Amino acid sequence: MGLMIRDQRTGRTGGRRGTPSRGAVRVTPRAPRSWPRLSMPSMAGIQGAGKRLQQLLWPLLLVVLGMGLYELVNRLQPLAQHPISVISVEGDLQYIDRDSVQRSIGPYLQESLVTVDLDALRSDLLAMPWVAGASVTRVWPDQLIIKLDEHLPVARWGDDALLNNAGRAFTPEQIESFQGLPRLNGPDRAKRRVMQTYQQFNRLLRPYGHEVARLEMRDRGSWFLTTRSGIELLLGRDDVVDKMQRFLTIDKLMLADRRELIARVDLRYSNGMAVAWREPATVETGSNQ
Repeated sequence: MGLMIRDQRTGRTGGRRGTPSRGAVRVTPRAPRSWPRLSMPSMAGIQGAGKRLQQLLWPLLLVVLGMGLYELVNRLQPLAQHPISVISVEGDLQYIDRDSVQRSIGPYLQESLVTVDLDALRSDLLAMPWVAGASVTRVWPDQLIIKLDEHLPVARWGDDALLNNAGRAFTPEQIESFQGLPRLNGPDRAKRRVMQTYQQFNRLLRPYGHEVARLEMRDRGSWFLTTRSGIELLLGRDDVVDKMQRFLTIDKLMLADRRELIARVDLRYSNGMAVAWREPATVETGSNQ
């Protein structure tokens, strides 16, 4: 007889013990969790709030600004009535007369630092013959600093004026004391060009023992130069630097020992020059009776 075992949980029979039953398991999903809904403010609301804030702040800012201006005026009012007590004049002054400077700034001494007209004071200083540049600066609470630059005389311009190293003409008093300076001449519009040409010629001549005593530019552009030793150089209008170098070359080779005999050198030729010699001094002799 066979042995039959029935599984009472499943109603099946079999030879395996503890075999679990197989069945479908149904999983029910959880319902989604609901969150509270947030509402964002609109742009119109933001702009409206900004305008209301501006309307509240503007009166406050105006009040603060008014109080600041009132305080500033109260602090500056005593300074506006306080006269200038210190005026400092700075600069390497060789020719500018300090008494003349004092006379120029005298009318401004009773002004205050706030009311003083700096442009007018500067104009008065620039009107002085030797002043090439001037600056005026306020220093609180009651000081003015004046810086002066004076002309550096390099040459004479005609009979009544001097030229500085920039070719600017000025007319100081007692010009007779500058007779030893080179004399330059030419059209008024050509002052700067004449000064530049003088400086260029001087740099060429000095290494050879020459210096410019007189330089003239005539209306048609021709150049005439006289050295310190009295030699007249006729340079013409064109290529004047090349002509000067030609003269210096020949002077070094042939003329250096006889410079005192040279009266004039004409360099207006394209490839040469003509030398005019001084006439020898004649000795007059007389017979005694």
